[in-house]
Amino acid sequence: MVAIVVGAGPGGLAVAAMLQRRGVDTEIVERADAVGSAWRGHYERLHLHTVRWLSHLPGYRIPREFGPWVSRDDVVRYLEAYAAHHGLRPSFGTTIEMVQRDGGDGWLLRSPQGDRRARHVVVATGHNHSPLLPDWPGSSDYTGELLHASEYRNARPYVGKDVLVVGAGNTGAEIALDLVETGAARVRIAVRTPPHIVLRQQGIIYNPILGVFARYLPPKLFDPVALRMRRLTLGDLTPYGLPEPPEGLLARVARDDQIPLVDMGFVAAVKAGQIDVVAGVTGFGGGSVRLSDGTAITPDAVVAATGYRRGLEPLVGHLGVLSSAGRPSVHGTATHPAAPNLWFTGFTNPVSGMFREMGIDARKIARAVASRVKGHR
Repeated sequence: MVAIVVGAGPGGLAVAAMLQRRGVDTEIVERADAVGSAWRGHYERLHLHTVRWLSHLPGYRIPREFGPWVSRDDVVRYLEAYAAHHGLRPSFGTTIEMVQRDGGDGWLLRSPQGDRRARHVVVATGHNHSPLLPDWPGSSDYTGELLHASEYRNARPYVGKDVLVVGAGNTGAEIALDLVETGAARVRIAVRTPPHIVLRQQGIIYNPILGVFARYLPPKLFDPVALRMRRLTLGDLTPYGLPEPPEGLLARVARDDQIPLVDMGFVAAVKAGQIDVVAGVTGFGGGSVRLSDGTAITPDAVVAATGYRRGLEPLVGHLGVLSSAGRPSVHGTATHPAAPNLWFTGFTNPVSGMFREMGIDARKIARAVASRVKGHR
């Protein structure tokens, strides 16, 4: 096999489609039993945070009837249609446990379902691979319900209950809003670091467009503009527990890979007193949750929207291609000097939109692989 793509999510499907278009013999391996498995497991109200026409994968457009903000279920339908359109037939139920050098510049992929060899390997296992639940002191003895956001589907089990959401990223804000709209008795959100917040849309202007422009600007130019826009559109949120972050928007993205919160009603709910902002969680004690300001609260349930690990250490950690944070030190068309012909896509969190950037990566990776294959003949 010339190329193997690990992962049948949007990044993996896109790069496989572009490789095949360039005549590169390609296999997709996927541990789940369907394409887009991560999307199938997300909470029900999730939508793409980038507008539809900035989110197409290469070679097949998202249908217009899915609307400007594509829902979780429609993303899954699109990925299924994308695979069918390009004739992609992943090898499902195949877990790759480790990628090893196989002499020269080839690769051996270790799998319980049978080892595979390829000259080129593209790792596309996803940005949200392994749920990250902090090891809070006392959490194992908490008498309420504690779950990671990856286990949350909808708010129906929490009607009439007191719920604390931990983490003010996009996932935490949307889950908090979902709880409010469905009828939770009380909703609080624990915020350790104030988030950057942008409106999803201002009149006829879709803010994801600004994210595309931001990709090409240095933080020192863009961040003051973003701060001014926040003040004009949202006002001073300090009285509500959401002060302006001390670090600029793009500066934080560059340092922590943390994109801004795209507001879809969260700020209005906070201002209306429907969502109370509280201090960050420091630990648990029986039925209570301890906060960093010294107070304690007693919610019925805690939903931890505390992010994910990439989970790449078992797969490629031994190759020296990961940063201290567990992220690939290269992505897109770049390959690590210690790992020729090993590519990564979908492990950044760009303000310009992950689908858009994965599509760009897919074309570039396919072009680079095809060029190397041609030169190898």
